[in-house]
Amino acid sequence: MNATAPPADAIAAVTHANPYPWYASLRRGPALVFDPALRLWIASRAEVVRELLANDALRVRPTAEAVPHAIAGTPAGELFGLLVRMNDGAPHAAHKPVLQRALAGLDLAAAHAATLRIAAEMPPAGLAETAFTLPVGAVAHLLGFADGELPQVAQWTRDFVACLSPLSTVAQLATASVAAAQLMDRFEGLVAAQPAPGGSLLAAVQADAPAPASRALRANLVGLLSQTCEATAGLLGNSLVALAREPGLRRKIDDRMALLPAVVAEVARHDPAVHNTRRFVAETTTVAGQPLAPGDAVLLVLAAANRDPALNPAPATFEPMRADRRCLGFGHGRHACPGQALACTIAAAALEALLAGGLDTDALLRRGWRYRPSVNARIPVFR
Repeated sequence: MNATAPPADAIAAVTHANPYPWYASLRRGPALVFDPALRLWIASRAEVVRELLANDALRVRPTAEAVPHAIAGTPAGELFGLLVRMNDGAPHAAHKPVLQRALAGLDLAAAHAATLRIAAEMPPAGLAETAFTLPVGAVAHLLGFADGELPQVAQWTRDFVACLSPLSTVAQLATASVAAAQLMDRFEGLVAAQPAPGGSLLAAVQADAPAPASRALRANLVGLLSQTCEATAGLLGNSLVALAREPGLRRKIDDRMALLPAVVAEVARHDPAVHNTRRFVAETTTVAGQPLAPGDAVLLVLAAANRDPALNPAPATFEPMRADRRCLGFGHGRHACPGQALACTIAAAALEALLAGGLDTDALLRRGWRYRPSVNARIPVFR
């Protein structure tokens, strides 16, 4: 890929070396623009993205395809169909509040300490491997899994997450179904064990949910792992990119490790892990003056909206101590991600562990990186 050439489209922008000038030109264009090749309406301005996220005429899945055809009728498809982030209406309303309350009551200081401990006990691995396994292992620990199970849970999670991408191969889809079945079986075992580990997310969910917790609720505990997998790997990786690129930032961090949460929060705005999400029109509606018809699809470019000057002043500047930072990468309104604080906590702790272990960010900059193929997730792979 030619790093100086603009991306071909909004999907190619996700893994482009620097898509942000192109995103800026996209924002300067129409509020909604149709890409005939992608067959999508594209939204890049902050106010339009927020309007779309709050519009009741749009859904997170096409009305005729609640589960992707490639995994329909498989264990992976069943699990996908139960996830609140892939649903609207009654399933979403029934289970998301339970997860929200459990996550809101989580002791983030304890989660930070647990992530540091898990990092210290992990066997040596490459940076790319650690970026995936450490965050998932930390969330699995918080859910009540024993330390000895964490590597296997992390592998199952990575295998399952592969089915969420349209780029997956037939073999990956088959492996994803095996992993989905294994994860659901293990959560069945955790739920059946009484009592749940004290202070765990599982205990918080069980205390708030009807007993026994429904299969749908157990599926959404798996969903916490799957959301952590790529999104937090990208957040951690892009934080390392920021430390490598930003002059003087590493020196400031070495002097004050307490700045790391602010660095991660600014990375989530400035160079987020998730660059876009999709919405599907179920009922005729109008957004930013543009009529939308049932069956239309809209790509919400969250990474472009985060750098909208109307949302954040001086948006291209990396400012860890930015006042009144606003970020749409974790959603907005009823589909806001309840795990935002936990994701940032785990990423900051993982970053602290890597730096304390002697990671040389100057060497990362010299070697460079590429981005893992994806239609929505920006995850650096360091050379």
